[in-house]
Amino acid sequence: MPKLLFSKIRFSDIKDLFPNVQRPRRIDIVLNRRRRNCNIWSSGQKLNDEACPSNLSWKTDHKLDLSLEKWLKDKRYRAAFRSFLESEFSEENIDFWLACEDFRSASDDLKWRAEKIYEEFVKPTACREINVDHSVREKIQESLEKPSHCCFDEAQKHVYLLMLRDSCPRFLHSDAYLSLKRKSRTHWYI
Repeated sequence: MPKLLFSKIRFSDIKDLFPNVQRPRRIDIVLNRRRRNCNIWSSGQKLNDEACPSNLSWKTDHKLDLSLEKWLKDKRYRAAFRSFLESEFSEENIDFWLACEDFRSASDDLKWRAEKIYEEFVKPTACREINVDHSVREKIQESLEKPSHCCFDEAQKHVYLLMLRDSCPRFLHSDAYLSLKRKSRTHWYI
């Protein structure tokens, strides 16, 4: 029998060669632990498939959430993320999110600002229409009579989750992000 490099081959790849050998006990323990952890997360959170189209695990979503927060706060990362979204024809998401942040911090003429955001991003015939549900659009339209600082919160959260689950994973593999990350690493040595 030829010698095999077992560190590079999984047991499932060679199990046909050894019909009487069973899987080692240690691997069973590790796999059961992983299954238990997955079951804890899936039973602890009742997720709807429509609300969470991504099949990412909680840990991955959490890491992406921290990354997206970092990108939206830092000017360089925000500019790189926005240019990436432009290349995917979805820059209206980040522009809407930033407009909502400005709206939330504004203190004067809320009605005018709310109508401007509605006309540009939320209205069904808007030139830069965002992807939100019809019910959310109706709630925003009703709140335009007496706008408050939180009238766009539901739509903003929806757009944030859309960027988090859809755009962020692709941005992590884009050339724009990789070059920016490389520049930030070499910045310390200059």
